[in-house]
Amino acid sequence: MVESLADKIAFVTGGGSGIGRATALAFADRGAKVVIADAQVDGGKETRRLIEAAGGEALFIACDVGDADAVAAAVDQCVEGYGRLDCAFNNAGVLGEMSTTAECSEENFDRIVRVNLKGVWLCMKYEIPQMLRQGGGVIVNTASNAGMTGTPELAVYSATKGGVVQLTRSAALEYARSNIRINAVCPGLISTPMVARQAVHYPDAVAKFTELEPVGRMGKPEEIAEAVVWLCSDAASFVTGHPMAVDGGILA
Repeated sequence: MVESLADKIAFVTGGGSGIGRATALAFADRGAKVVIADAQVDGGKETRRLIEAAGGEALFIACDVGDADAVAAAVDQCVEGYGRLDCAFNNAGVLGEMSTTAECSEENFDRIVRVNLKGVWLCMKYEIPQMLRQGGGVIVNTASNAGMTGTPELAVYSATKGGVVQLTRSAALEYARSNIRINAVCPGLISTPMVARQAVHYPDAVAKFTELEPVGRMGKPEEIAEAVVWLCSDAASFVTGHPMAVDGGILA
């Protein structure tokens, strides 16, 4: 049975492509009104167009999740536009440049941490007070199976995703009695534009990671979207603080 999210307001960062776009479309398909936040303006507007073309309702907000003022303004615009914030999918992220730990540049380190870890924290920092004011809500953060294991040449990316898992667990415990559930999804290798870009520069690495998938293929963005929508639905009402692997069995 497909869980309805009719009349819910969903806020999706990184909604201009890949997992974010697929999840924004899935929220809309379940009846939610969707606020798409992304630094990529063209992609974000295209996601809004796709939702509207399918009969849904959406708002696009240009937002750099590493900028506190931008995140605060985006959450405020969501509430001003729709009156509340029921479901937040903090998904915006970057892979950065692949390198060994010693060869990683400080610039690369700072960029990955700023978006992947600080960005998720900033989103929760401004989403949670709104959810407290309205009596509850649900947050799902995008971590990664790389945040659950070590990954050569992706040390900083893995560290940020591990950080997202711990932010998720800690925040979930802090707000468990305030009717706010907070979980994370941990995707494996997913066929997204980000991975396609890496395949151009590191074809051997992407082929290697694909081969490691027990199911023998990359995942689809829609497969992650289904997990996120379920975690945001009442069907997952007793689930909080959980980093859910959606990875074709690679962690197993």
